[in-house]
Amino acid sequence: ALLWKRHRNARSSTTALSGLTLLWALLLIPAVTGNWYPLAHTSAQGSASPDLTLYAPFSEDSQAATLAQAASLTLHSDLPSLDGATALYPLYAAFARAAYAPQDGAADVVVCTNTPNAYRAIIAGERDIIFVAGPSEKQRQAASDAGVELVFTPIGREAFVFLAGNSNPLDGLALQQLKNIYSGKTAHWKTLGWAAGGRIIVFQRPEGSGSQTGLQNMMGRLPIQRPQPLPDNALFGTGSMMQQVSVTWNGVQPALGYSYRYYAIAMYPNPEVKLLKINGVYPSNEAIADGRYPFTASFYAVTNGPPEGSVKLLIDWILSEEGQSLVEQTGYTPIR
Repeated sequence: ALLWKRHRNARSSTTALSGLTLLWALLLIPAVTGNWYPLAHTSAQGSASPDLTLYAPFSEDSQAATLAQAASLTLHSDLPSLDGATALYPLYAAFARAAYAPQDGAADVVVCTNTPNAYRAIIAGERDIIFVAGPSEKQRQAASDAGVELVFTPIGREAFVFLAGNSNPLDGLALQQLKNIYSGKTAHWKTLGWAAGGRIIVFQRPEGSGSQTGLQNMMGRLPIQRPQPLPDNALFGTGSMMQQVSVTWNGVQPALGYSYRYYAIAMYPNPEVKLLKINGVYPSNEAIADGRYPFTASFYAVTNGPPEGSVKLLIDWILSEEGQSLVEQTGYTPIR
């Protein structure tokens, strides 16, 4: 479920307010925990997620990246079980396609349950490797509480990007402007130079997701304003931020969202959405590689303890020229 922040106007009718108190209380409990969305609108208008079957590693028509020649590593047994972020599934599916010998049950060890579930699984010892962005503080604490040492091996770099509708006249924002928006200090587009934009519909992702952790890292110690109900259920759309950012309301596209670059431009693109420059820098491949784009971070192969056996063989191969070639072919920036 996707969220947004908005101060609700006080109701003029005391009677109506008292009659709705209990209902609003029930709705707002999940709002402040990061899981609220308009219950009347589900995903009936379309899929809220990309079709991951397109990248299935052992499918003949898989869209996962491939090497021009056979991989130097082929694992025939003790195949590491893989899981991770939705946006990284095409990449680790490509790793499995290249390095796993096709066999009965091979597809069962390559799954995608999303970032929060993948972290839970690696902490519980249910996966051998997960492919994710860095952990949230709660995920770090969960590992510590379980007495688990998570080992993070960086394998590539990616940009954390901000999204707006194409009709938004602003092509970029400054870091301080973003902090003002997500802390609640700035609530209207006119403050940023778009007089007709109205209130900023500021979407958020659920706690524990890779992109929400990216937002938290950007904000640092500055508190993120709590999410509030949408002013109009029509803004909920399909339930996907990539679609919600382009929704027109009151004649404008007032929403602001965020994602990771590959997901936004390759896995679930929306032609009505644009990526914003940050501090004047567009998140191009070159700006990510040379570090000019300010929100660039590594993503990781994460193991429960130091990698050993076939797990170590696979991670070492991922860091090789062949593995890094698949990182680049998929659409990410290699770490080497």
